[in-house]
Amino acid sequence: MMATGGGPHRGPRRRRKPGREGRRRAWRKGRWAESFSAWYLRLCGYRILARGWRCSAGEIDIVARKGRALAVIEVKQRASITQAGDAVTSHQRRRISRAAAAYLAHRPALANLFVRFDVMAVRPWRIPLHIKDAWREFEPGDGGVL
Repeated sequence: MMATGGGPHRGPRRRRKPGREGRRRAWRKGRWAESFSAWYLRLCGYRILARGWRCSAGEIDIVARKGRALAVIEVKQRASITQAGDAVTSHQRRRISRAAAAYLAHRPALANLFVRFDVMAVRPWRIPLHIKDAWREFEPGDGGVL
């Protein structure tokens, strides 16, 4: 005998592992978050120099300039600020730092600017949170500049 309401009880639903469609959806969400963050940064007076810049060392989501500061920005879309902050691992920080060094090697005119590593936390239905100077990357003997 079948229970009313649509059939036999099958137990709790299990989440499927993200396949190709899941990865594609995550990529689209990430690109949307980057576009939204770039729009917000422009409203705050930043000039966007690059988006999705790639090299063999890694990828930089957004490179922006405001005055004498060059912001290398990692965009994270998560449900909460804490999750977004935790999503930037030490491995990612090293990768982004190497990519920033490569970017500056390609753009020597920017080498005299103060380089800062920021995180943009994008949450659903909220204005992005810009975490300035989220981490610092020090090379031996450089005084704190890349």
